[in-house]
Amino acid sequence: MTSAPPPDPTRRIDVIAGARPNFMKIAPILRAIRVRQAAGSRLRTRLVHTGQHYDQRMSGEFFTQLGIPEPDVNLEVGSGTQAEQTAAIMTRYERLLLDDPSALCLVVGDVTSTMACAIAAQKLRVPVAHVEGGIRSGDWTMPEEINRLVTDAITNWFFTTSEAANQHLKRAGVGDERIFFVGNTMIDTLLANLERLRPPPFWGEAGLQPGGYFVLTLHRPANVDEPAAFARMLAAIGTGTRGLPVVFPVHPRTAKTLAALPARPHSLLAVEPQPYLEFNHLVRHAKGVITDSGGVTEETTVLGVPCLTLRDTTERPETVTVGTNELIGTDPAALKPVLDRLFDGRWKKGAIPPLWDGRTGERIAAVLERLLGP
Repeated sequence: MTSAPPPDPTRRIDVIAGARPNFMKIAPILRAIRVRQAAGSRLRTRLVHTGQHYDQRMSGEFFTQLGIPEPDVNLEVGSGTQAEQTAAIMTRYERLLLDDPSALCLVVGDVTSTMACAIAAQKLRVPVAHVEGGIRSGDWTMPEEINRLVTDAITNWFFTTSEAANQHLKRAGVGDERIFFVGNTMIDTLLANLERLRPPPFWGEAGLQPGGYFVLTLHRPANVDEPAAFARMLAAIGTGTRGLPVVFPVHPRTAKTLAALPARPHSLLAVEPQPYLEFNHLVRHAKGVITDSGGVTEETTVLGVPCLTLRDTTERPETVTVGTNELIGTDPAALKPVLDRLFDGRWKKGAIPPLWDGRTGERIAAVLERLLGP
């Protein structure tokens, strides 16, 4: 039995994970690189967890369920304002690169860690690759949009999910040779785990039945930070869903506002954030999903579940033009007529966007091997 070869910094990729949305995106990439390693590839990875999400339910359980190895490095940044987190991530990741540089920094998505590690790497002349590059909502009030713009401004290579993302990059002057249209790693993870999805422990006690409940996720400041507006939205959801249970995994930023409300709909079932397998079981069997999350709209599109997005813009337009998603806006009065159409069976059927086929991780690994050498 031979020992594993030592890390080769000329072939090693730092894979950055900072928050819950990242974990579903890195799992297929790490898996695809492991397959190539077994076939003799010299590619290596160093998994860097910034610790931006440090709660076990928001982080640790996802690693376990999705088969992600323990991080090689945990920067243990923890909580703080966006500026505090950005500064801490940059400082700690810079020190890591100074002590032990890698050949490439691979960032995913649009969280604070994505932007902060890209900046730190690029300033030390470590090239950056961005998975989910090029997506845009056009809404600069969203912190994620600022993260996308800054990251893409200093990215060397872009892995994109859609033609819309490709066009955003081209309009910004990015050459075709730097853009790789590969598909969606979130969907790789979903398709790989469809047969493993399982009901949460409260399923039976709550009397949930397939097609007999809704799933609600809300965390955008415009929807949850102002108690009176949040209460009006929840009331409209309670009315529009006609008394069916509304399962509401409560995001940490939402919990404080929810606790301060004097009343909430009787049909609202507020639960803790759910692990990946349980959450997507809920989504898969829901009558519909009401959300302000971008990632959830991708999953509902592939699962064929009607989705109502409480936003005026989306960075994932293909979920609307091709998939099952509709933009409703943030006016509570807009909900009832749309939900009435859902109850009447008049929701669009939807389809699956190109290359959302479960093989995106493989395509990314193949490109990385071409960029860094076999």
